[in-house]
Amino acid sequence: MPRFTLEDLGWNASFAKQFEPLAAEGWKPARLIRDNKISYGALLDDGSGGYDELEVILSGKVYHDAATDADLPAVGDWVALDVGKEGTDTVIRARLPRQTCFSRKAPGLSAEEQVIAANVDTVIVITDAETDLNLRRMERYFTLIARSGAKAVVLINKIDLTSKEQNEQAAADIRQLSASADVHLTSVTKRKGIKVLKNYFKRGQTVAFIGSSGVGKSAMINLLLGEEWQWTDEVNEKTGRGRHTTTARELIVLDGGGILIDNPGIKEVQMWTDETTLRERFADIDQVAIGCRFGDCKHGKDAGCAIRAAVEAGTLDAARYEGYLKLEEEIAELRKKRKKRQMTVERVFKRDHKIKARNREDRHDIERNLRPSRHEHRE
Repeated sequence: MPRFTLEDLGWNASFAKQFEPLAAEGWKPARLIRDNKISYGALLDDGSGGYDELEVILSGKVYHDAATDADLPAVGDWVALDVGKEGTDTVIRARLPRQTCFSRKAPGLSAEEQVIAANVDTVIVITDAETDLNLRRMERYFTLIARSGAKAVVLINKIDLTSKEQNEQAAADIRQLSASADVHLTSVTKRKGIKVLKNYFKRGQTVAFIGSSGVGKSAMINLLLGEEWQWTDEVNEKTGRGRHTTTARELIVLDGGGILIDNPGIKEVQMWTDETTLRERFADIDQVAIGCRFGDCKHGKDAGCAIRAAVEAGTLDAARYEGYLKLEEEIAELRKKRKKRQMTVERVFKRDHKIKARNREDRHDIERNLRPSRHEHRE
């Protein structure tokens, strides 16, 4: 059994302060490592320098108090556990406020937020310099990571399968999208560039891995763990690619320090952000737009459009601008869906409130009819 402190799991003074009233209830702090849909896996201090891994359930109050699914506990969250006695369930009584939250819009037509990982310090995106490389998708990753409050890191993996020039060009293109992101060239199979990961896996620091299927994420995690934690398929001889086999998010504490959150391969990177974050990520485009002749320029066929002129002159990448417009449309559509959903929720709330009020009135009427009158009482 590894020896550790809560700080090794990411606990800090801020969490400790927030937990004080919960500790008074006799509850214990724990970090969620797994979401099993109807239960959770949690790590908590066993009181003797080790940790207990427990299967825990959610209290009805926490469930009903959550306005949306995103408010429910997720992998990486700190929670208050009511530790049951032998033969009884251990129950999540509260979730501490998140310090960071990496999320996206849930896949499909809903307007719901899907939490990918909570309380994450660094998000590492794994891609390659060939078929997986998609700069528009990378812009989406950077936008979501910026909103989460985590540090963005990109690993261009499998560099042994592509030329040096292709690898370096991919790195330059990604750096062009985000000056604050760290970009590294790696090869898990050849053990190249891997040592750089030590910069991010430090005591109490939580790192989430994301990326498409087949880019070597499971192999990277196996290397970090020093064992075959994730089974990976044989590599295809023609493409040089393995198939990602992670099926659920899981938080793993590394023996050498640091915390890793693995995620299944992400097929959709739908936006869950706002105009402010978007414009911060595309400040260069907004700067060009200042030169438009008209303040309400639609950047299409409007006369004096500085954006169109910059695209035609080659000083603004057309694909980047098209990506920006697409993201802006997505966010506007998401805002519309969220507003519609909020209106529906409010209507349901008002309807339920009226039903409850009417039921209370009916109950009072029944009680009055059943209560003997003062005249009957005297007789």
